[in-house]
Order: sequence, then C-alpha cells, then structure tokens
Amino acid sequence: MDSLGGLNPLPGAGSGPLAYAALRRLFDYHLSTVGEQSVPAIAQQIHLALDQTLAPEQAAAAKRLLARYLDFKHALFALEQHWTQLPPGSQSVRQRFDGMQALRARFFNAEEEQAMFGLEDVADQDALARLDIANNPALDAAQRSAQWATLDAAMPQALRAERDAPRAILHLEDKARALRAQGGSEDEVYRLRAQALDASAAARLAELDREDQAWRGRMDRYLAERAAVLKALAEAPESERVAALDSLQQTQFSELERKRLAAYEP
Repeated sequence: MDSLGGLNPLPGAGSGPLAYAALRRLFDYHLSTVGEQSVPAIAQQIHLALDQTLAPEQAAAAKRLLARYLDFKHALFALEQHWTQLPPGSQSVRQRFDGMQALRARFFNAEEEQAMFGLEDVADQDALARLDIANNPALDAAQRSAQWATLDAAMPQALRAERDAPRAILHLEDKARALRAQGGSEDEVYRLRAQALDASAAARLAELDREDQAWRGRMDRYLAERAAVLKALAEAPESERVAALDSLQQTQFSELERKRLAAYEP
C-alpha cells in the first residue's frame, strides 16, 4: 500500500494523518449521490477535484487511495448482505463491528485506517459499551446510569464535540427561527450565527437559506402549473397527461432535480 505522507488536499486539513480523514470526507461527499449518478461518474468527479486541488504526485496517490476505498465500499456492501441474516441483538452488532474492522485491514494500512476511521471507531465502541450496559440484566436502573455516566466522563473531547454538534446547530436554528418570527432581519440572523459559530459558517448557512428559499419558490410554481395541467387534461388519455407532466418537468428542472420531485408531489 502506498503512503500519502504529508498529503494536504483541503484548506485547513493540516498535514500527515489528518489528510486521510480529509480525503475520506471528500470521497463520501461525492459518493452521497450514488443512485443519482453512477459510481464511475462520481469517481471521475473526485478525480477532477483532486487534480484541481493537489500537486500531480499527490493527486495520483489520492486516486490510488480512492480506488481502494471504492473496493472497500463494494466489499462492505457484500458483507452487509450477510449481516442482514444475523439475529438482532448486542452480539450481532458487535460481530458487525469486528467484521468491518477485519475487512478494512484488507484495504488500508494502520496509519490510513486510524486517520480515516479512528474517531468513528471510538464512537462505535462507545455505542457498543452503552448497548452492553443497557442489555445487562444484572444491572438495575441506578447502576446503569452510573456506568453510562462513567462512559460520558471518559468520552474523548473530539467525540463529545461531534456528538453535541448537531444538537447545538438545531438549537441555534431554533433561535434563528424565533428571531425571524419576532421580525428579525437576515442580517441579525447572520450575526446570531456568526457569534455562535464563525463568520464563514454563518455565511454558508445563509447561502443554504437562500438556496432553500429559491427551491421552495420553484416548487410552488411547479406544483401550481402541474395542478393546472392535470385540470386541463382531466379527460385526456393517461399517456397524454404523463407526456405533458414530463415536458413540464423537463423545462423546469435538471435530471438530478427531477429525481427529487416525487417527494413534493401530492
């Protein structure tokens, strides 16, 4: 297995092992669109991102890592099909964890595995320990609470921050909604977020707000036009209604966007 050494593919990623974690985040970000796009097409997008970000030698090493990561994901999918046949319970969950670790060792060296999956493993081990406590019939409620508190105290700060981050964001967004409901401006919402996070994160959230608002506006117009088409063609053959709706979608949405429409249509 080749080593990426000081590969630093993303701004702020640092050097050394952290670069592997940054690469995995990049890979997973693109692979989240599997189903909307083929794996080869996604791999090409990742290659382009690596070529745009890294020096040629580093990009080549990152592409080799990507190839192994895709092979690992394919093997993991096959293993998951086996796991679905196992009985539920703590033991089968632990078997899945052990099996996944053994599988990873076939594709990654120790440095890569620790950097790419280390924090995830700590979280999984913590979850397994909590599951064992919950399923231990020898413990009463007070003993379970005491053992869970011990796990809380021993939890690494990075894992605690990762666990608490979604709740913190949800709480922040509740405050943003309340501020808007009270007549607060988008500038005031930005300042609220910037104070809780930082300026760049507040800017990203504001951009997501704008994208969401634009999408909701497009959906409102589409649904109104869709209803009008269905009303106008109520007596027409089904094939004609389908063709008219398909034409409407083609003119207003990209191929990827059209895959989302079913979730909004009545």
